[in-house]
Amino acid sequence: MCSIPSWSLRVAIVLCMILLNLFPNSTSAQEKPVTSTSGFRQPAPKILPNLFVWTDTCNVYVIRDNDKAVLIDLGDGTVLDHLDDIGVKHVEWILFTHHHREQCQGMNRVDRTKTKIAAPNSEQELFEKPTDFRKWYPKLGDRFSVYGASYVRPPQNAIRIDKALEPGKVFSWHEMDFRCLDTPGHSPGGMTYVITLGEKKIAFTGGVIHDDAKMTTWFDSEWDYGFAKGVDTLIKSVELLTDQELDLVLPSQGEFIQNPRTQLKAYQQKLAAFRQSYVRGYKVFESTEQDRDSFSKPTVVPLISQVTPHLYKLSHETKGKNFAIIISDNGKGLILDCGLFPKSMLEEIIVGLRAHMGLKEIDAFWISHMHGDHFLLGPTLKQKYGAQAWTLDRIVDKCEHPRRYDYAALVSAYRDGFDGMKIEKGFRDGETIQWEGYQIQVDWMPGQTEFGCCLWLELDGKRVAFTGDNLFGNPADKKQNGHEAVVARNSAIFEEGYLYGSRYLKNLKPDIVMGSHSYVMDEPADFLHRYHEWSKQIITLYRDLLPDKDYEYLYDPYWVSAYPYRIDFSKDNVQNITVTIRNFRESPQRHRVKLKLPPGVKAEPTVLEGTIGPKSRQNYKVKLSIDRSTVSQGVNIVPFDITLDEKHYGELFDFLIRVQETNK
Repeated sequence: MCSIPSWSLRVAIVLCMILLNLFPNSTSAQEKPVTSTSGFRQPAPKILPNLFVWTDTCNVYVIRDNDKAVLIDLGDGTVLDHLDDIGVKHVEWILFTHHHREQCQGMNRVDRTKTKIAAPNSEQELFEKPTDFRKWYPKLGDRFSVYGASYVRPPQNAIRIDKALEPGKVFSWHEMDFRCLDTPGHSPGGMTYVITLGEKKIAFTGGVIHDDAKMTTWFDSEWDYGFAKGVDTLIKSVELLTDQELDLVLPSQGEFIQNPRTQLKAYQQKLAAFRQSYVRGYKVFESTEQDRDSFSKPTVVPLISQVTPHLYKLSHETKGKNFAIIISDNGKGLILDCGLFPKSMLEEIIVGLRAHMGLKEIDAFWISHMHGDHFLLGPTLKQKYGAQAWTLDRIVDKCEHPRRYDYAALVSAYRDGFDGMKIEKGFRDGETIQWEGYQIQVDWMPGQTEFGCCLWLELDGKRVAFTGDNLFGNPADKKQNGHEAVVARNSAIFEEGYLYGSRYLKNLKPDIVMGSHSYVMDEPADFLHRYHEWSKQIITLYRDLLPDKDYEYLYDPYWVSAYPYRIDFSKDNVQNITVTIRNFRESPQRHRVKLKLPPGVKAEPTVLEGTIGPKSRQNYKVKLSIDRSTVSQGVNIVPFDITLDEKHYGELFDFLIRVQETNK
């Protein structure tokens, strides 16, 4: 074997390195990222050696040109402490992919005299007017909300945007062009920035996709009440990115995507398959009378049909409204849900029931779950007919003080004349009511919402179950599984929601299921089996769709929450709240949650730190106080800055304080 002089070997190595740098496109697109001792990583050291990433609450991408830089997203701002390590002295621009707080919560550390901010034009107001999207008096039709519960996550304080970026336009910085693509779905106006280097395309995609063809979070793409608007929007954005034939995708969360063409196609297919199971399991807008109720019979009372000799409900003429009543042999009435129609119609119905069905008085009306449309006529039943309000104990406070919560469809969002209603009796789970010779069982039955129940009894030879809004449809149609909307903002985690409730109903074996909104489902055994099988399937789909093995952290928007959600300082300078932190894991969980307080507000304690056991909750009592001379008037957002087991999630969740009356 002949030997090669050491100096010749060194020259050969140097020549190879020069050639690789001269012809970067000859390298594989799937080059391995490099991590430096400074804590920065380089996603594409050969294609773009001046690209670095710093990871805290999100991935912060730094593109350097000499000692100047542009950032894509900011995270908690700690990147600013380390820019010297890569030779950056001046950040000229920060480009935000979307408005979420964890992308921009470090803005208070940015020198706005030196650094300009660019963001998607369709999200400009989310940056600049954040409290417009945290309502003190939420309404069903509020923008960016699911029936009053907001799905956007604006910054705590306004961020002035220097340049609002338009889809299809190009943002240029130092010889580099960023093509702006409209890619909403994870956020209402999310934007992707694409740079082209020779034949290579690199995209900064925000939250559109997570590595392994997964969704970044669920609660950010849940835009409506189970009709998949957010999912459909996301699918279109994924299709757009697929068409770009990208070589490297750099997302806000998770690892760099080295094989984006494969992953985007797989993600698109996964979302399409998920959608089929996600949307409601019955005909919503095309339902026929047969689908809604093929069992009850018309009566002489206008608008009323008879289900069994003692049970009545609204007729087909009143599609979608809430009212059923049991009338005893003694003429006593027990109403099951009541809402979504005028007082005059209720009065007409009761007159007819008195004249023809023997109704003498109404003892009570039962509320099946927390949603306001099921007891909008409660005040009328109380005031005019002397009826009491009954429900399960865990539903009571949601009816009496709805604005203490940030859930969807609470009664205060309907603005129909009352902001909560006194409940005369809250029954325990499993309690039995003896009423007019009937034994009525009350059981907690979640599904569509955690705060729901089933009231059932043996009535006229049938086991009848009143199930609220958990399932609807035609049991005879084998294609239907009956599930109602999937809405995380109903507090509706599947294992303690649809899975639990569907198993409960399957085991109960009712002869008739009385759904709200005028549904009667008879002979439902097979229907309930399909309903339960769906509840298992949807969990599997979410586990495959979300990147955390404990998917609940990316599904549930309440795993750190405050009670009450809205704290009014209009009169008092001191208020108390309870902060609840959940652990969904099978192992203990360490947490550190810091309340990010606005000026003039103090908290004792400010930092909530500890360890929670497996599958459990921990509650903290926190005393809030204000200095009226310094606190901002109106509504203030107070985020929770969350760290779990050393992972910094950032300011995912919040609560509100108010110092004076506001019109919002």
